[in-house]
Amino acid sequence: MKTSMNALVYTGTQQMSYRREPLPTLREGDVMVEIAATAICGSDMHAYHGKDSRRIAPLILGHEVSGTVLDGEFAGQQMVINPLMTCGECPYCLGGRSNLCSQRELIGMYLAGAYADKVAIAARNLLPIPADMNLVHASLTEPTATALHAIALVERVLYRPLCEARTLVIGGGAIGLLTALILKAKGCNSIDLAETNPLRRQCVEQQHCARCFDPITDPAADEDYDIVFDCVGAASTRSAASSAVRPGGIISHIGLQDSDAGLDIRKLTLQEVTLLGNYCYSKADMCAAINMLYQRQLGDLSWVDVRPLSTGAQAFKDLHNGCVSSAKIVLQPDAWCCA
Repeated sequence: MKTSMNALVYTGTQQMSYRREPLPTLREGDVMVEIAATAICGSDMHAYHGKDSRRIAPLILGHEVSGTVLDGEFAGQQMVINPLMTCGECPYCLGGRSNLCSQRELIGMYLAGAYADKVAIAARNLLPIPADMNLVHASLTEPTATALHAIALVERVLYRPLCEARTLVIGGGAIGLLTALILKAKGCNSIDLAETNPLRRQCVEQQHCARCFDPITDPAADEDYDIVFDCVGAASTRSAASSAVRPGGIISHIGLQDSDAGLDIRKLTLQEVTLLGNYCYSKADMCAAINMLYQRQLGDLSWVDVRPLSTGAQAFKDLHNGCVSSAKIVLQPDAWCCA
């Protein structure tokens, strides 16, 4: 019986090692999942840069994952993992807002994640997917759910229908691009997207979901938006969002790059601008994301860059150096890539 597996391990700032690691330890209620695909998240990059005190090396990162359950009630079934594990008993969990549970855990943070052949997860965190769903597409469920959650919060406070809103998305990474794609799918006709990386801008433009521009060379782009989605979460982007939003508008703060200043609180107060924080997603958001991806409502997802897990260290370097056009890199165990 095998006792070890291949894994991509975060070993220190800007250091990733592909090596043999012990199989995950199953806790009570856990099952083992054979991984088919794991996407690289911006939070994984944050750890890679040594800026996440919660993710301590050595650690297997990765939480955007699809795969096949190996044991338990759902053995043999293809599933998406909800990586956010909560108590299931507090008022937030019982009220459908489990993302706010004070006891929440996330694989790839304190617990071993999914840049590996296998991962352990609580059986109640398994989400079924259609038998013929593309497993690479399925691995995008978590970031899609994050974008869906943010848009759903915005829809609750809008004075007019979302499709009428003039919208700015800051950041052309996966969350930003998915936000634009979802807005388009919901009927929005006025979507601008700010991205500084020319390769990313080209990728976004090819999806025909937004007017893409460089906020550095075109800082005077129209600044009169009903909604601004900050998918970066840096001081500079918060400042840009504050400038761009119109009176009575909404800033949706999704990114978590830093916690420095940036917001124009005086403007937010005097012009009754609504600021919405967004953290993760609910189970309902995850299920809606699976359906949206399966139904191809977000296009063919041809912009996703799929690579073998064994080359994951280079993938992180490429993202760090900004030489990747795709908004999302997905890593697959080498056995899947060679199949």
